[in-house]
Amino acid sequence: MTIGIWILGNQLHSEQAALLSCQDDKQETHVILIESHDYIKKRPYHQQKLVLVFSAMRHFAEELKTQGWTVTYEISQDFETPLNDWIKKNKITELRLVTPYDKPFSSRVKSFKLDCKIKLIPNNHFLWTQEEFKQWTDSRKRLLLEDFYREGRKRFNILMEDNQPIGGKWNFDKQNRKPPKKGLNPPTPLQFEPDKITQQVIKDIKSYKIPTYGKIKPFKWAVTRSQALQVLDNFIEHNLNNFGTYQDAMITGEYTLWHSLISPYINLSILTPWEVIKSIEKAYYEFDYPLNSVEGLIRQILGWREYMYGIYKIMDDDYAQKNWFNHQEKLPEFYWDSSQTDMNCLKQSLQQVEETGYSHHIQRLMVLGNFALIVGVSPQAVNDWFHSAFIDAYDWVMVPNVIGMGQFADAGILASKPYAASANYINKMSDYCKSCVYKQTQRTGDKACPFNFFYWDFLSRNQQKLKGLGRMNLILANLKKMDKVELEKIQSQAQQWRESH
Repeated sequence: MTIGIWILGNQLHSEQAALLSCQDDKQETHVILIESHDYIKKRPYHQQKLVLVFSAMRHFAEELKTQGWTVTYEISQDFETPLNDWIKKNKITELRLVTPYDKPFSSRVKSFKLDCKIKLIPNNHFLWTQEEFKQWTDSRKRLLLEDFYREGRKRFNILMEDNQPIGGKWNFDKQNRKPPKKGLNPPTPLQFEPDKITQQVIKDIKSYKIPTYGKIKPFKWAVTRSQALQVLDNFIEHNLNNFGTYQDAMITGEYTLWHSLISPYINLSILTPWEVIKSIEKAYYEFDYPLNSVEGLIRQILGWREYMYGIYKIMDDDYAQKNWFNHQEKLPEFYWDSSQTDMNCLKQSLQQVEETGYSHHIQRLMVLGNFALIVGVSPQAVNDWFHSAFIDAYDWVMVPNVIGMGQFADAGILASKPYAASANYINKMSDYCKSCVYKQTQRTGDKACPFNFFYWDFLSRNQQKLKGLGRMNLILANLKKMDKVELEKIQSQAQQWRESH
């Protein structure tokens, strides 16, 4: 039997499961990586996302060669043609690959007509197996992230002492919502100049006649495991101390604040979630970093990341098409071109995404996602944009985060209430409103912030559904108290905005 291994573009770790299965037979095992032009035509991906993935793949191929693997690297229109050519040339009888993380790609692989047996190896890039997560969900009367996170802390013995959470609390999130203040001086993020391989990828992407989004330069992301580890070390040394306190803050011109910037590397498998968690925990014990910062970062990975993947895998395939509010509006054009909006919070967030492919979780949830939700944009259109625009986006990441969390299209499977908010929240957590042409205190009129009239319009449109959610009762009571004439003005202004955009 001759075994071949196909390494997908987001499985770039030398200890991924398929490589481990043939670790003792490197010289007899053939490895292939493939860049597919057809695949990147599926949506207008951010150019820096394409550069990151392809450069990381090419660097990883070189790394595998130095480790003694026989590696083939193909650039092709599709996946199937080079796979079959490689299988025939090397007389491969069994093709192994780690089970794709994304459901659509798994289906695609199963449809391939290859001249050998395909063996899917269970992925080892998540701490919980699918079977373990399913067992946990089957044992629960309710599905809550907090319950899952606590179980994970105990199961993997992270920040625990005598089976109790260190600090006496599981969750320090209330300490991690501090608004920005004057005089903050965030550290400069660690960046890398493109080497020859990355420069060639940039040239290649520029030459392809495909729809894309965002700016390709300057490209400053890490593309190798060595560089990604430097990013992690830099975060621990310079950022972790203040990460928790200001993780929800937004400041004009500050793209990264104290955030880790490691999500692209974990999602490409260049870094493993376990090594990140253990590095953060070790830093807590060695340097006595604030527990709210340490616990906050660990919760994002051990809690949220694992939970999102688990939910994604157990949900039916139609989860991505859910639309509880029946929202049908088109995504505003300014999501693709930030120069078309004069709302400062959206312009700042979108410009940042255009330039880097990145914004942090509050910009995504409470600015970009929130606005789409209250306007009534189709959740599938929102999901498509997020998947296209962000450097760390994949189907397994975006479907639960956008469809469930951001747009509440799943009717509450992931969240207990919609993440809908007026301009008050943005004004509290950012300095965006100070430089905006709109007034965050006004709900109607030429200078009224669209977040305000759309927020109350959203509540009014959906109050019959929302009143079944206990956490919405107080705000719906305020809606009932609103003057009918003012509500009519709000609804009229919301509709006029939709028609003009």
